[in-house]
Amino acid sequence: MTSSSRLVYDERLTVPRVWWVIAVLFGLSIGLIFLPYGAVAALIALGMGTALAGMYVSAQGSARIRVTVDTLFVMDARIPLTALGEPEVLDGEEARAWRTYKADLRAFMVMRSFITTAVRVEVLDPADPTPYLYLSTRTPDLLAEAIGDR
Repeated sequence: MTSSSRLVYDERLTVPRVWWVIAVLFGLSIGLIFLPYGAVAALIALGMGTALAGMYVSAQGSARIRVTVDTLFVMDARIPLTALGEPEVLDGEEARAWRTYKADLRAFMVMRSFITTAVRVEVLDPADPTPYLYLSTRTPDLLAEAIGDR
C-alpha cells in the first residue's frame, strides 16, 4: 500500500436496524394479503415481498465515504482533496437547512434521512460546476478533520 492510498477515514452509511425489521414485516404483510389465494401463493408473496424490501433497505445502506491522504471517495465519485475547500460541520437545523431551502441543485449531495448530521465542503476547482459537497455522516467532526488535513 502506497502512502497516497493510506486510509484516513472510512464510514458506511448503514440504515438503522429497525429498517430490517420493517422489511420483514412488509414481507409478512404481503404474504397475508395473498393468503386467500392459497398457502403457496402466500409463501411466494412472503419471499418476494421480503426480498424486495430487503433490497431497498440494503441499497439505502450501501453508501460509503472514504478519505485517503489525497482523495475523497464518496460512493463512485473520486475527488482530489486539493480541489476542496475547508469542510464545515453541520448539526441539526443547519444540516436540515442545507439539504432543503439552502440547497443548490448543482451540489453533489449524499443525503440519508436517518442521519441528522453532515459535512459541507466547497469545491474550489473552477472547471467543476459543482459548488459544494453535502455528505451525511454520523461522525462529522472526524470526517471534517480527515478532509481538512491535507
